[in-house]
Amino acid sequence: MPIPFTRHELKHPRWWSLLIIGSCLGYAVTALTRLPLWGLPVVTAAWLGLAAWLGWGAPRHPASPRSFRVWSWSLVPIALWGLYIYLSESFGIVDLSAVFFHLQAGMTDHGGVSRVGAALFYTFSMAALFVSFIWLTGHDSLWRRIDPFLALVLLASNPLLYGVTQRGAAIVTDDGAWLERQYVEPMILDTPVDPPNLLFLYLESIERTYADRERFGDAYADLDAIGERGLVFEGVRQLDNTGWTMAGMIASQCGTPLMPAGLLHDRQFSPLERVVPGIDCLGDLLSEHGYRLSYLGGASTAFAGKGLFYKDHGFDTILGREDLQPRLDDPEYLNNWGLYDDSLYDFTVEEIRRLDAEADGPWGVVNLSITGHAPGGYPAQACLDRQGEFDGQDILFSVECSAWLARRLVERLEREGLLDNTLVVLASDHLTMRVSAWEELIHGERDNTFILLGPDIPVGRISRKAAMIDVFPTILEALGFTIDWHRAGLGVSLLSGEPTLAEEHGEDVINARMREETALQQRLWEGLTPQQQESQAEPQEQVLETPKDAIMERPDASRDEGLTPGQ
Repeated sequence: MPIPFTRHELKHPRWWSLLIIGSCLGYAVTALTRLPLWGLPVVTAAWLGLAAWLGWGAPRHPASPRSFRVWSWSLVPIALWGLYIYLSESFGIVDLSAVFFHLQAGMTDHGGVSRVGAALFYTFSMAALFVSFIWLTGHDSLWRRIDPFLALVLLASNPLLYGVTQRGAAIVTDDGAWLERQYVEPMILDTPVDPPNLLFLYLESIERTYADRERFGDAYADLDAIGERGLVFEGVRQLDNTGWTMAGMIASQCGTPLMPAGLLHDRQFSPLERVVPGIDCLGDLLSEHGYRLSYLGGASTAFAGKGLFYKDHGFDTILGREDLQPRLDDPEYLNNWGLYDDSLYDFTVEEIRRLDAEADGPWGVVNLSITGHAPGGYPAQACLDRQGEFDGQDILFSVECSAWLARRLVERLEREGLLDNTLVVLASDHLTMRVSAWEELIHGERDNTFILLGPDIPVGRISRKAAMIDVFPTILEALGFTIDWHRAGLGVSLLSGEPTLAEEHGEDVINARMREETALQQRLWEGLTPQQQESQAEPQEQVLETPKDAIMERPDASRDEGLTPGQ
């Protein structure tokens, strides 16, 4: 069929439908292949040209009104692809576990107005795509015949469904207890005479990768300056199920990835009442040893179960946007998520002053910043005054702001004498998601920020193959506690000579095992998840390949054999 040139023909619903389908296809191709945006009209034009040549939507024998239908087999698969592309564009990496967890833990008060707008745009676009595709299949018998096969292809190729089916198949075919056998119950064997205080600063998405000055200039310079006075850890990678804020917090405070309670069992979409109640975390251990613990964050504590987590794990004071906004001098000085970090850090200083004045045992303060949050960050007014105008997209502007604000906070507390006998921890909660510097970030290896600063902390750098689960036991030993086997949870203290799981097995092996794991998931959510019925069959003996494997299946097995652990 010839390409139409008359205005009358171009007004035909056929061309509007094909244009919408072609535009959506072009956007999908550019989003999934990372082609420049100019690829969108190219793909759309190619689609329209092919449609004109093959006569799509205008067959020689159009469908009769009686055979016309208002549905299509491909609608659900198209919707699932739309969801995948939205998540990929929003966060860079689609993490199914994060989706499941946030559905349970709560997404109210998330403050992400820009992402809400994007979600609405995607919704309207998908609605237009549905109408256009229904029109095409209703008026073209060729597309009607291939519709069921297209639906199967779309379902089979969707990474979202691939992840679900892969995990489901693994659970059926494996015992799902490898990580559980590596898990060591956190246990403090001895305490220091004068336990230090703890200030734990989570710097939202400020990964150590930004320290590369060839790629990112001086954006990370203020954190480098702090690191020159303390101990910097290099090589702290990101395992699966640790790549969002609550997962990063749980990994670094509990020594385990966050496997959502509802993944493939009866509580899949039930609201959470507690967060990882089956394990002891940093707050549990410190509160048992007399620490007074506080959490402060600029965003709502209702989002993603943060308030539930800290309440359940030993924290006395939990302050978020709903608590701190009324205390602002200007209650309107807020970003989409909540408080800017200059305001948050002022309240953090006030809280530390209060805890220090009570002089009733050591204190611990955990603080979560917001400046570096993808996609563009939320630089505070103090940074705008210092750095100039912000274009709303340049993540390096926000990285520099976050690093400077953190350094300014530490130096302010030091000047007031509030960090005497205090361990300061600076860490990214996870690697950043999609930002303006994304192509540069993914160009090479990436690792998390992890810096220790304190009176008994040596100055230097430690480069090891590690993960955020190793932060938990490292902090315990940095505080002067003696812990069982230098381990806590799945983590190994990076101050010890013990090999980490990443060093022993590699990230790929750990991630593959995680997709099979059910036993550790049951431990995390003990009391909330349905209990597995005991099998009546005799357990089969496990065959291990080497004596070393036999020891590593249970981290304390060497002691049972009379071996001496490394110091």
